[in-house]
Amino acid sequence: MTGKDHARAALVIVDVQNDFCPGGALGVRGGDEIVPILNEYASRFSQAGLPVYATRDWHPEQTTHFQKWGGLWPPHCVAGTSGAAFHSELKLPRQTIVISKGTQPEGDSYSTFHGWDYDGLPFVDSLRRHGVRHLYIGGLATDYCVLFSTLDALSQGFAVTVLLDAVRGIDRKPGDSERALGKMKEAGADTATLEFIHAKLAEVSGANPAKASRH
Repeated sequence: MTGKDHARAALVIVDVQNDFCPGGALGVRGGDEIVPILNEYASRFSQAGLPVYATRDWHPEQTTHFQKWGGLWPPHCVAGTSGAAFHSELKLPRQTIVISKGTQPEGDSYSTFHGWDYDGLPFVDSLRRHGVRHLYIGGLATDYCVLFSTLDALSQGFAVTVLLDAVRGIDRKPGDSERALGKMKEAGADTATLEFIHAKLAEVSGANPAKASRH
């Protein structure tokens, strides 16, 4: 990948919230293990002058996403609760753009493309505002929000690289995460790890004068 391509890249950290980490209402096994790795990604993207996004489920108390109202899941990430907060050790750069999704009482809204920033700007419009064409995606969970975010990004013409060392899955059925990775690759996503990203960002560090602003 060329420096020009990387200058239009952004990091997307998906749903690294307390309720999705061990001990949470819908804890992903090993979900907290990716936090230090994501911190490294966030630091390196920020230092290279590239946007960093952090998404969060931000559900109402009553939603069809929850089992009580016909959904798959126990209550989790209810807006304003400690369970909905980002993991305490997740070190987001000051200019991180937070995207909230799942805010409506109907629908699952797994994809980041169903979310908005603090000003109510849809995620896709925020990407376009910052000239982003390539998303580097990590977070929770591989087989749901990472999967749906990746597929939506690809369908809208974005390039996607899934960060293999910075994702973990729920695996409601054994093998769901591996199957999800297969679907993402079949749809056109690439994969990478921190070592690869470090080398690529070193090529373009400081090449992008535009800085993402927090909304």
